Amino acid sequence: MKCCANCFGDRGLRKEISFRSVDVGTCQYCGSSSETLIEPHELADVFGLLVNVYQIDDLGKPLVQWLKEDWLLFSHSRMDDANAKVLLGDILDDGQIVRQNFIPSRHYESDRLGSWEELRKELMHENRFFPKAPIDFSRLEQLLSRLILDEDEIHSTWCRARIQSGDVAFGSDEMKAPPAKIASHGRANPAGIPYLYLGSEVVTAISEIRPHTGEWVCVADFTVSNNLKLVDLRNPRKTISPFLLGDEEDIGQLRSDITFLERLGEELTRPVLPHAAAIDYIPSQYLCEFIKKCGYDGVIYKSSVGDGMNLALFKTEKATIGAIKQRLVTRVSVDIQDIQSMQNTDTTYYTKFPERG
Repeated sequence: MKCCANCFGDRGLRKEISFRSVDVGTCQYCGSSSETLIEPHELADVFGLLVNVYQIDDLGKPLVQWLKEDWLLFSHSRMDDANAKVLLGDILDDGQIVRQNFIPSRHYESDRLGSWEELRKELMHENRFFPKAPIDFSRLEQLLSRLILDEDEIHSTWCRARIQSGDVAFGSDEMKAPPAKIASHGRANPAGIPYLYLGSEVVTAISEIRPHTGEWVCVADFTVSNNLKLVDLRNPRKTISPFLLGDEEDIGQLRSDITFLERLGEELTRPVLPHAAAIDYIPSQYLCEFIKKCGYDGVIYKSSVGDGMNLALFKTEKATIGAIKQRLVTRVSVDIQDIQSMQNTDTTYYTKFPERG
């Protein structure tokens, strides 16, 4: 029985398997064809380090569940809990360990999330430029380095959309990032410091500007440099691989910090109402300024109004504008949700596009 990287869905493990094996064929665990194959026991050393950050506890959960929740392993559709247990047992050569319950080792617990929440509150309502909240910036910089996209994972083309004020389409200069003197605050940039905001798809770029039905929109294509250093905050559990770390201590600390990184990604994604943007954007602006200070070219984050992704590019000259097309917005989708207030039974309605830029 041989397995493949598709069984796990981990970028680091894919590199490890490719390095250790040249055998190609059909995986006997997930059924993927034309994949590099490896005997499970050859992965015992790297999985041993990962398993060691958990400890046996009868009130816990099976290892497979922890590995799925913490690292999104065994993501293939055929790797349900039963099949994942078989594969993990074969890797560790221990059919009993997959039947036991575990909890994360308390040795690696961290309160970085609490520190971020404290800093976030202070930035918004107390001290904007000289905050006192204790943040381990050296550790944050180290964590960001785990979220860098490989060159072949970065889209080469992106889109920027603008709502037309008249019948005439915008020119190239008008579709680029605004001049510093008129650059307003955004989700990632403070006022006066222009970034270039791009969407991965046309619909994503248009959705982000919250158009109304019947409005005309200009959409420009942009090609980005192929040597960008981008921090990907869309899904840290998927982006970060514990198998790229060679030390049990590093893996344990990283597991403890994953929630913290997810919270940073949420800062750039959550919807913000226009009247509150000047204040609510401050934490994400602070985060992006730190990311820029660390030498990165931009940050990728989930769209708050669609399924695509966005890129906030710090150095606007690293994107080249291409074709510009006009689009007519024929329909704007609206989702509503009933929210029961704790004080009364009033119903509040939210549109799918709660803010407009």
